[in-house]
Amino acid sequence: MILLWGLPGDAPLAAVRDALHQQALPVAFLDQRAVLDTTIELLVGSDVEGIIQTGNQTIDLATVTAVYLRPHDSRRLAAIKSAGEGSPAWWHALGVEDTLLSWVELTSALVVNRPTAMATNSSKPYQAAQIQLLGFKIPPTLITTDPQAAHEFWTSHGTVIYKSISGVRSIVSRLTPEHAERLEDIVWCPTQFQQYIPGNDYRVHVVGDEVFACEVVSEADDYRYAARQRAAVEIRPSDLSEECADLCRGLVAAMELIVAGIDLRCTPDGTWYCFEVNPSPGFTYYQDISHQRIDEAIARLLARGSTHRPGDAQRQQTDPSSP
Repeated sequence: MILLWGLPGDAPLAAVRDALHQQALPVAFLDQRAVLDTTIELLVGSDVEGIIQTGNQTIDLATVTAVYLRPHDSRRLAAIKSAGEGSPAWWHALGVEDTLLSWVELTSALVVNRPTAMATNSSKPYQAAQIQLLGFKIPPTLITTDPQAAHEFWTSHGTVIYKSISGVRSIVSRLTPEHAERLEDIVWCPTQFQQYIPGNDYRVHVVGDEVFACEVVSEADDYRYAARQRAAVEIRPSDLSEECADLCRGLVAAMELIVAGIDLRCTPDGTWYCFEVNPSPGFTYYQDISHQRIDEAIARLLARGSTHRPGDAQRQQTDPSSP
């Protein structure tokens, strides 16, 4: 049994669900909207056992061989928001969410991806340090609340961008003269500044050992919001060198992820920089344009299942005490 958890309208989740159905694989879909009709019994001993009951559906967790989860914050569900913070419904929803998140950490099933592995994305500076240690270049970076330090960094590096340091999506923008006075505002909020790196962007999706790359050509500072700058965006499938593809695979494996979206930029002289690793990528945006079947690759991965935690094989290879 393959368990999917999230909202039916979530495009990546829906795409994977359709791909699994096309393969006639057994799928259980746990709809977050039905959280108030969902109960979980979890027993943790030498094995992890449990039952999910939701409506007329009963899911025996012992039969689950793989999980693809894209849950939203349960507190933002319409039924929970209307019930209010601290209400019985609010506590029930949090209890279901916490229990499921605990189970996906403990189960021997394949999980795409475990919350502990995804946690690095909540701190961009921490993740950037990992990225650099694992072989990719990162831009010269300053994180500060000191306007003078930010101004000196700007003067030193010429063209500079700024963005959030958290896992919350922010719009990447270049500093312009209009920002000079606003630099004083950073005393209230640690801000990340980076030297602007020229070149074309690449979004690389790693699914197990499979690598799907798209080249993104745009004059926008952040191509996701190119329309705001009235800039064109061209996205096309691309082939990475084997060296770069291997770096991407190694980066994802070292972070104990199974599926990830990696944001790269290749400079005109062929130098690769990595900006971020997204552990829950909205891959359908790129799939719809490039026609790369990322959903089918995830479905194949889930179909194989696993009885090992991600990264076990790599840790065994790098452990000098391993046979």
